[in-house]
Amino acid sequence: MTQTIPACPPRRSKRRLLWITTAVVVVVAAVGLYLFQPWRLFTTTRVDEAAPAAAQPFAIGSFVSHEHDTSGSVAVQPLADGRSNLRLTDLRTSDGPALHVWLSDQPVQQDGGGNLDDGEHIDLGDLKGNEGNQNYAIPAGTDLNRFSTVTIWCERFSVSFGAAELRQGA
Repeated sequence: MTQTIPACPPRRSKRRLLWITTAVVVVVAAVGLYLFQPWRLFTTTRVDEAAPAAAQPFAIGSFVSHEHDTSGSVAVQPLADGRSNLRLTDLRTSDGPALHVWLSDQPVQQDGGGNLDDGEHIDLGDLKGNEGNQNYAIPAGTDLNRFSTVTIWCERFSVSFGAAELRQGA
């Protein structure tokens, strides 16, 4: 007498495989949502800080777009106490995860900002909002002849959303 072997694996194995596959898909989706934060493409945070009482700006520039459409202007303003302030005016860019305002020693490239983390940079802090007027303290002793590029930098993906070259003697 011959014995027949079932053609299909037992139901228990199929259920286990389904649970494992579902768990893997859920974990991958959760990690993807955390990293990419796709809802931020549709959010706007507007910040309108008053300009500090300052003398005439000694360096100015205008943003050019890199990874995201970015516009607005930047100015370095000397303050009464000897410090300097970086002023972003009429900023408009996309919202994104881990956006920072950097001063970089690399030149602004019109066709992309992938070079802005090649040299040295000074992190002025988190971008307060993706639209509006904002102030950032520049650390004392910063050589603006050397760190003459301002960038909205996405640390999560190492890309520049936009950058501006500071022109001295404005």
